[in-house]
Amino acid sequence: MPLRTILFDLDGTLADTAPDLAYALNRTLEHAGQAPLPFDVIRPVVSHGGTALLHLGFGHELPEDEFDCLRDFFLDIYHSNITRGTRLFPGMTELLAEIETRGLNWGVVTNKPTWLTDPLMAGLDLADRAITVVSGDTLPERKPHPAPMLLACNEAGSAAAECLYLGDAERDIAAGRNAGMATLVALYGYIGSEDHPADWGADGEVNAPLDLLHWLDRRIA
Repeated sequence: MPLRTILFDLDGTLADTAPDLAYALNRTLEHAGQAPLPFDVIRPVVSHGGTALLHLGFGHELPEDEFDCLRDFFLDIYHSNITRGTRLFPGMTELLAEIETRGLNWGVVTNKPTWLTDPLMAGLDLADRAITVVSGDTLPERKPHPAPMLLACNEAGSAAAECLYLGDAERDIAAGRNAGMATLVALYGYIGSEDHPADWGADGEVNAPLDLLHWLDRRIA
């Protein structure tokens, strides 16, 4: 079936959110009297969410109440600086424009909660352009479960076989495959040295956003 909808993961695929998440984590570490972490240590963990970032900074042994306080501080800092340094990845602006020019639509499926997703999309001037935005708390299920993917397809007016999902984490590819759609790995995203994208079972990989157009053209051919 021809593709009608392109779906994107948010952090590490559509937008480079690592600068602001790293800023929030390091302000949290400083608040707790600890030294900040280098950006290149933080970046590969960003796609795994705030809990993973806090575990990176503070380990896994914190009492639950102390961890909850640190998480609240971290999220408050991040929410207040959500577009401080976040930008679309190079080439993404042109990619979205070309998708629209070709008469396709596009949307976002992310595990980020709505109260963070919505202001980020608005801050990037994308909220009115996306045909669908499914956040991590839109449904009871989150990626890698297929339900968020299938909801996005439905809101875009496309069958799963008419959708392509681009993501930078194994859960992204698993979610797309579980939903029955084509998948691509965003190699430019937050992929760590311990990740092995070639083993995720995706339909392909792209080194930059605009490479997705070459993949679409090859599929049409």
